[in-house]
Amino acid sequence: MLLTLTGGAGAGKTTLAAALVETAPHTPVRVLHGDDYYFRTPDRGVWAPDEAGTPRLDVGDPRSMDAERLGRDADAALATVAYVIVDGMFAHHIAPGTPHARFDVFVDLPADLRLARKIQRKCLSEGFPLDMLLRNYVEHRRDAHARHVEPVRHACDLVVDATLDPHAVAREVWSAITNRADAQSSRAPGRFIAHRGRAPAWKPCSRSPHCPRRHRRSCGWCRSR
Repeated sequence: MLLTLTGGAGAGKTTLAAALVETAPHTPVRVLHGDDYYFRTPDRGVWAPDEAGTPRLDVGDPRSMDAERLGRDADAALATVAYVIVDGMFAHHIAPGTPHARFDVFVDLPADLRLARKIQRKCLSEGFPLDMLLRNYVEHRRDAHARHVEPVRHACDLVVDATLDPHAVAREVWSAITNRADAQSSRAPGRFIAHRGRAPAWKPCSRSPHCPRRHRRSCGWCRSR
């Protein structure tokens, strides 16, 4: 299953991902961090000069993320582990090429708390200039969040409160996934395919309409016939 965690910068997506790994009902679990998939060279992505004229990647724009590479890595991971968790501001944009079960989570945290966490992490811990961070937030990142991140809330399967304990939230997520699987298991046999942007649904097996199993990929019974 592909489990995506989408939310604003500082919402606690990576922290929740770690809690999900610790509380997962099945192992192993693979985590892919969206921050590792931003473009690194000015020929790809959205770049703009800073006050000194140095080009800087606009990490608040989904076009700055290498979604194709992330999708390929997710495909490879889905073939080897029970769960693949992708966290990032634009995790919901991921579209692996193979059929898969999918569950999208929006990690919700008020803007003031997200900003406070960013100040603590980048300025107090990493020494990033506070005035530059605040100016970037007011002039760019706040609007970018409203334009690119916030609308995804309504397309996700579950919205979680990131002010709560991460392990409690993780248990809420796993419970929601289990409840959905239980509800769908009562439907007609088929394979469970998730479509980006709308709720997953059961579909008849493409290999054989007589397949007696409920499965998330084309099973051995179908492939052998």
